[in-house]
This record gives sequence, C-alpha cells and structure tokens, in this order.
Amino acid sequence: MEGRCMEFRMIRWGCKRERLHSMIEPVPGNPGQVARSLTAWTLKNHRLFLATFAAVLGNFSFGFALVYTSPVIPALEKSLVRNLRLTEATASWFGSVFTLGVAAGGLGTMYFNDYLGRKLSIMFSAVPSAIGYLFMTSAQGTWMLLVGRLLTGFAGGVTSASIPVYISEISHPGVRGALGSCPQIMAVLGALFLYALGLVVPWRWMAVAGQVPVLLMIVLLSFMPDSPRFLVSKGKEDKALDALVWLRGANAEYWWEYERIKESFSEQNRPVSWREIKQPYIWKPLAITLLMRFLQQLSGVTPILVYLQVIFNSTEVILEPQYDAVIVGAVRLASVAVATFSMDKVGRKVLLCISAIIMLASNLTLGFYIHFIPQYSHNSAIMVNSSSHEGLATSWISGLTVIPLIATMVFIVGYAIGWGPITWLLMAEILPLKARGTVSGLCVLVSWLTAFVLTKVFLLVKAQYGLEVPFFFFGAICIVNLIFTFFIPETKGRSLEQIESYFRTGQK
Repeated sequence: MEGRCMEFRMIRWGCKRERLHSMIEPVPGNPGQVARSLTAWTLKNHRLFLATFAAVLGNFSFGFALVYTSPVIPALEKSLVRNLRLTEATASWFGSVFTLGVAAGGLGTMYFNDYLGRKLSIMFSAVPSAIGYLFMTSAQGTWMLLVGRLLTGFAGGVTSASIPVYISEISHPGVRGALGSCPQIMAVLGALFLYALGLVVPWRWMAVAGQVPVLLMIVLLSFMPDSPRFLVSKGKEDKALDALVWLRGANAEYWWEYERIKESFSEQNRPVSWREIKQPYIWKPLAITLLMRFLQQLSGVTPILVYLQVIFNSTEVILEPQYDAVIVGAVRLASVAVATFSMDKVGRKVLLCISAIIMLASNLTLGFYIHFIPQYSHNSAIMVNSSSHEGLATSWISGLTVIPLIATMVFIVGYAIGWGPITWLLMAEILPLKARGTVSGLCVLVSWLTAFVLTKVFLLVKAQYGLEVPFFFFGAICIVNLIFTFFIPETKGRSLEQIESYFRTGQK
C-alpha cells in the first residue's frame, strides 16, 4: 500500500511538473514572480494563519511580561509590606533581571530549536512562564519577584528565538513579511493589554492574567504541524509533506515548494561548523543579524518601555503616567499594524531608513526637553510670582509638558514601523537553514544581554548624570542605524532559498 501511494504521488508530481514548466516559461529570469504566481492562491487556506496565531500567543505573553514592571514599580515603591517595598537598587534589578532571563532563554534555544524543533521549543516556553507568574502572584518578598521575572524572561527568550523562525519557515513568500511582523504585533498587543489592565487591577492579579495566553498557546499548538523545513532536516520527509499539505491546502502546488525545500537541504545536510562560518553565505547574514539586534537594543527601546511610567514621572508629563503609558501602547500597536501591511509593498530597507530617522528626531527632542525645560520652569516660577501675567506663564509651562508624551509616541511609531518588526523578520529570513536554529538563539542572547546592561544602568545614569544623557546616547545610535541600513539586502518577495542563494553567489 505504501509503495502504491508513493507511485501515485510521483505520477501526480510528474503531471504537476509539466504544468510548472509551462507556467515558468513566460517570465524567465524572475523566479520570485514565478513562485508568487504558483502559490498565491494557497492563501485561501486559512490554516497557515491559524498556525501563526497559535505561535504568536507566545509573543503576546512576552510583551505582557516585558512591561510588567512599568505599573508595578511605582506601586511597590509605595508598598506597605516592608519585604516587598522596592528601593532604587532593587527597582533597577526588578526591571533588568528579565532581560538576563531572555538572554539565557536565547542561549538555550540554540539547542532547543535544532533538537526539539521550532514548535516544541515554543510549547516548552510555557513551563518557565507559568512557574514565573506563579512566583510573582504569591510573592512574599522581593526575591520571589526577581525569580518570577527571571523565569518569565527565560520563556520570552525561547519564544523570541523560536517563533520568528517557525513563522518564516511555514509562510508563503507573498505573505512572509506580513506574518513575520505578527510576533511584534502580538508583543505590542500584550504590552498594551498590561498597561490597560494596570489601570484597574492590582499587581498580583496582573500576574494571574499573564498565565491565560500561555495556556491558550499550549492548547492550540498541540494541533499545529511543525515546520516542514525542520522536518526535512531531520529526515522526516513524509511528515514534512503532510505538514506542507496541511498549511497550503490539498489542491495547492505544494510539490514545487516541497522539492525546493529538499534541494536546499541536500546542499547543507550537516550542522554548521566553525570552518564554514568563514564562508560568505554564513558570516555575512550572521554579521547582519547580530549587528541589527545589537543596534536595535542600543536605540533605547527596552529601557523606555520598561521604565515608561518612571520617565513620565520624572518629566512631569501633562497626564497621569499610567494613562500616558496606555496611550503610548495604543500608538505602538497602530504603528506595527501599518508596518505589517506595508512591509511586503514598500520593502524592508525603506522602512528601516524611515524608522531610524524618526527615532533620532524623537530621542533628540526628549534629550533637549529634559536638559532645558527644568531651567525654564524654575525661571518661569519666579516670573509667575513677580508678574501680573501669572495665568499666561502657567499656561505656557503646562503646554510644554505635552512634549515628552508626543516625543515618546513618535519614538514608538518610528521603532514599530521598522527597527522593531523588521529586525525579527530579517533574522529568520537571511540566515541559512543549517544555521537558522542555532544563530537565532545567539541573536537573542546578544540582543538581551545588551538590553540587560541598558536597563540596569539606565536608572543609575539618570540619578548620576541626568535623564537627558541616555536619550542623547540613543540618538547617536540611531545615526549608526541609518548608515547600517544601506548594507542590508532587500528581501521583499524572495523565497528563503533565493535569499540564501544571494549570499552564496552574490547575485541578486
């Protein structure tokens, strides 16, 4: 029976191959267009979107956990329970230890991705996440809060390295840009949900709520297939074909894609070695992804998100800090949604350039505001006491306090349309299959070790030198980001195999 099934498959593939040759002839030299024409109609099969949604619930949990400190630090600084009260030092650890967990999770995923698989790695992240939230829910001392943050950070590191790879490997080239930005959208949505929940729910109940998306992710992923490319790499070709049929639909031209995957793997069926790292098709995408993740963090996004309410408290912004945080979260979500629909139309490089320019402008605005406005406020206070124009001066000072909110929203818009989602997407797109699982974990490790250093020293620099110093530093990094963008290849509309071929041959 098995022999007959294989014979039937080969006959069917022979018929399909004849059709494929006739379809390819009209557009020689444009394989991207051929691939899109062959498989664009597979989008009618909604299972691909269901699998993506199941996976990115892990990113929702990650975004929720990342900004958990934003409303909790102000609450615990005023806590009546002595063992839970945060000082300046413990608050900096509470905010930064999460990033150490993410780095450790990224390190672990260098192993998990290639041996457990993409899907099982994502599902495994639910274990430390659930335990971490349990620690924070029942916390009786700051050590339990720190352990909870470390464990939820570890889970976030696993999902950060696994989910982008999983989505890129199950996606069709025509929608890979849109689906590849879904991890960022869900992370932003998780952060917005946390900000909104912080307005009405005590901090312990926020930790309880954080477990809901984790449990839902486990249930849904149990019914989803693993990555066809990962299954081929493990010699499970029948399961890989079944997964591809499930994702594309039984009537789709999945054989063409299946053969391309097998061809790609046949050229690289061994794990990457240290000697191979010297090859351009390995070290070039490796250098691009590592530098992008490094520069992404140095632009300041993690300290800004983690200490959002602290920043607004220090700048005496016009609204209550917790409401400002919700507004920023909503703007961030809308910006990522715009990037999702424009990424496959405008292209990655254009959005990265625009993103770097916007972030530069907003960081400089925040830096100059913080540096000069306190002096003006002090002078204006004297002027108010000695002048008959008290109402006018007070109105002028109050009007200026909207600047930090607007500048922060502009920064979030800039980050969310480019250096936020595209960095994650390119990591999964340009790395070769044989190095994708390992190097994606390495990228997360580098990224979040950088984030740890930034979040740990941010409050210390603020206390020692002033809040404007970090923002001037972030602005300088944005200039580097803009320059670096010109060295990144455009991947819009290219299959993963075509992108890998570009780094091997140097031909577009």
